[in-house]
Formats: sequence, structure tokens, C-alpha cells
Amino acid sequence: MALVIIRTAIIFVTLLVIMRLMGKRQIGEMQPFELVITLLIAELACIPMADSSIPLLYGIVSVLTIFVLHELFSLIDLKVKPLKAFISGKPSVVVNKNGIDDYQLKRNNLDVSDLIESLRSAGYFSLDCVDYALYESNGTFSALPRENYEEMQTSLPLVVIDNGKFDEKNLSLMGLSKEFFGKILEQEGVTKVKKVLVLTADGAGKLYLQVKNQKYRVLHTEYPEGKVW
Repeated sequence: MALVIIRTAIIFVTLLVIMRLMGKRQIGEMQPFELVITLLIAELACIPMADSSIPLLYGIVSVLTIFVLHELFSLIDLKVKPLKAFISGKPSVVVNKNGIDDYQLKRNNLDVSDLIESLRSAGYFSLDCVDYALYESNGTFSALPRENYEEMQTSLPLVVIDNGKFDEKNLSLMGLSKEFFGKILEQEGVTKVKKVLVLTADGAGKLYLQVKNQKYRVLHTEYPEGKVW
């Protein structure tokens, strides 16, 4: 038992020193290669701690090797620009002046619901209240709001259509039918629901409509029986 405690303490001190040498970003937002290295270090450290038949030196050498690889990749990331995008990735602009960039979302294995969730987390509830939004290479989300964007968020928008499909749950919450929104789409020249990337509606009657491969539109309507939420 004492041997296990001593081996664990040695590995702990080694890891602490290595993580400090790797820099502050290693304990904050990480690039993809840094995440891989961190996971490997954790796995390599567990083996000699749990199995006393493995020489402790093997675990320390493995961790030090990972540290050297980290420093090498960090140097490449800083000095060799063509490889930087391959190693660390690059930011993806998912919202621009035309609306949502569906191609960029798919490249990052995201959908409109993921984007809306990120926007809400950043304090933006309406899709039209930001000019630009992007995911950084380390996965963090940031957005550039439009001027006076607070005035554009008078009510909580709900998703009506997401990637060509009606959201039955939200329709039920709003107390509105597919036919109601279908007529609005027809008035806008949209003949098939499958062509709609996203349609949201807020309680004040503001609609955000974006047809696939087209610029978004902001519409205003009145709900039957004066519905609001």
C-alpha cells in the first residue's frame, strides 16, 4: 500500500510540473491537439499508478515524451502558418449578413438548434439581432450584435421549422397550426417546407425566415385570436 501511495505521489508531482510547463491555455480553452495530449497524459499516468508491476520510470518517460510532442506541435502551430489550420483548425463564421451559413454549420457537425442554443447562451435570443457569429477553433462561441439589438428582443422566439421539418412541440406551445405558417410560406413564394432552413416566431408576431441558399427575411404577422406569449 505504501508503495502505491509513493508511486501516485511521484506521478502527481510529475503531472503538475508538466501541466504548468504547458502554459495557462492547457487548463483553459484547448486546441484539438492539446485536448488529445491531455487525454493521453491522463491515461499514461494511470497505468503505473494502478499497476505496481510496471516500472515507474516507464510512466514518467511516457509523460515526458508527450510533453516534448506538445512543445513540438505548439512550435509548429506558432511558426508554420500553412499547418496551423490543419493542427488547430480555424474559426467558422456560421452567421453573416445573409443569415445562417448552413455549410459552415455542417462542416462543424452542428445544426440550427445548436446555433440557437449558443446564441441564447451568449445573450442573443433573436437570430436577426446579430450580424456575425462564429465558432473559434477551440470551440468557443462569439457573436457581433447589431446596433440596438436589445430592442429587437421583445419576446422569446420559438423554432417553428428546423431544416425542413415542423417542430410539433413548439407548435403546440404556441397553439398555432402548420396550415397557418404554410400560408405565410406560400405568400413568400416558398412552395415546399423542405426548402426552409429555419423559421422562428416570437410572441409579438415577428418571424425570422431563411430558405436554404437564400438571404434571411424578417416578417411580421398577426396571430389568430390575438395570441401572444
